[in-house]
Amino acid sequence: MDAHLFVIFGGSGDLAKRKLLPALAGMVRHAGDVSCHVLGVGRTPMEESEYQDLAARSVAGLMGQPEAANWAKANVHYATTDEAGSGFEGLAERIVTIEQANSLPGNRVFYLAIPPKAFEGVVEGLGSVGLNSGPGWTRLVVEKPIGHDLASAVELNTNIHKVFDESQIYRIDHYLGKETVQNLLVFRFANHLFESTWNRDRIALVEITVAEDLGVEGRAGYYDQTGALRDMIQNHLTQLMTLIAMEPPVDFSADAIRDEKVKVLRSIQAIRRDDVVFGQYGPGAVDGESVPGYLEDPDVPVDSNTPTAVVMRLRLNSWRWQGVPFYLRTGKRFPERLTQIAVTYREPPVALFGIQHRDMLKPDVLRLELQPNEGFELYFDVKVPGNRLDIVSIPFHFSYDEAFGRIPEAYETLLADIVEGDQTLFVRADEVEAAWRLYQPILDDPPRSLPYGAGEWGPDEGDALLAHAESWFMPNSRVHRPHP
Repeated sequence: MDAHLFVIFGGSGDLAKRKLLPALAGMVRHAGDVSCHVLGVGRTPMEESEYQDLAARSVAGLMGQPEAANWAKANVHYATTDEAGSGFEGLAERIVTIEQANSLPGNRVFYLAIPPKAFEGVVEGLGSVGLNSGPGWTRLVVEKPIGHDLASAVELNTNIHKVFDESQIYRIDHYLGKETVQNLLVFRFANHLFESTWNRDRIALVEITVAEDLGVEGRAGYYDQTGALRDMIQNHLTQLMTLIAMEPPVDFSADAIRDEKVKVLRSIQAIRRDDVVFGQYGPGAVDGESVPGYLEDPDVPVDSNTPTAVVMRLRLNSWRWQGVPFYLRTGKRFPERLTQIAVTYREPPVALFGIQHRDMLKPDVLRLELQPNEGFELYFDVKVPGNRLDIVSIPFHFSYDEAFGRIPEAYETLLADIVEGDQTLFVRADEVEAAWRLYQPILDDPPRSLPYGAGEWGPDEGDALLAHAESWFMPNSRVHRPHP
């Protein structure tokens, strides 16, 4: 791993404190003898020693307070946005000073942990003083959302490309940094047992669920302009879907994998109105505690139609997946926090056990849980011991925690990839735009958001859409839940 300077715009913000600083400290510890200096750039005026104390507190849980303080004092720096003003000349001078004082070769990462409306101004400022290139390599990291719709995404990509080359740009989706998400490629393509059956001849349907038990949690002003389709479907769930549906790449290079993901997006049929259900949570109870409804938040208009839940059916025009529906489901104030992919296999063509046992038979289901209990379960039918022919579905179980212990945080993995120049887990410009193009008609003419109570799995109409697949893993079924 090359020595480098990691510049965080929004360095005093919540993302930097909770995720980026601990991830950088963890990356350095695991990488061994590597020089990584961090320059936080923020609006909050503070002395550099104050920012070092903040950084030390952020990473103390990882390395202990004394080591955290020593690390921050030796490697962490701070600049206010005033220093980055007037054409960014002050920031450019500060960067050169830090690099010369610490014998850094001029490798730089610029991480935009700032509101999306500020992206273009910072990118333009970096270019105005030549910080889009340097003595070493230069990389730009852009947090989601990449645009608010198709037009704004295209405009943002166009403006960033005026300053940075696509090979320098890392559009980050932290879901792709999860070990369990990365394992989807290995799971599919390294195990012939699954890859040989990963097609329309063997699979009946695929359901991808990202459920949150929390509400908008003080973000209502932002969320009401966003909603579940923009916040979760267009990025996180779509990324998971492309990894499940993609064809084998010609190799495991970044562009080969991203080429196949884009092909999946381009193969999806136009989404019909009856393939989409929007929901909005009302008052209810989660974990036995009463919680208010979305419209009760003072920052939400009383007539808001913003969806807090979406259930959607996608159809792919491809040789592998023709006729196999993909269901995407997400929502806030669901009964639990859960991210899973459930792959339901087709039933045998002939029932051998008689009509009286028909109700006992269940299709085989592969359930991949990405959080909170990372691992997978393969459900299959077995005979219950005894003289009677009783059949029950039993899971074969694998847990990452049991097998490997602690797995790295998603941001730690992604930041290491940025420094090493690996774009495999990052989203390319055409991929972003293809996803927005797919969902733009729904955004232009959204359906009415139907009510559901907090603590429920979305509106009844969403369950009805899933029921059309004749699946047995409905919201309250044993396969859906992490602890049957």
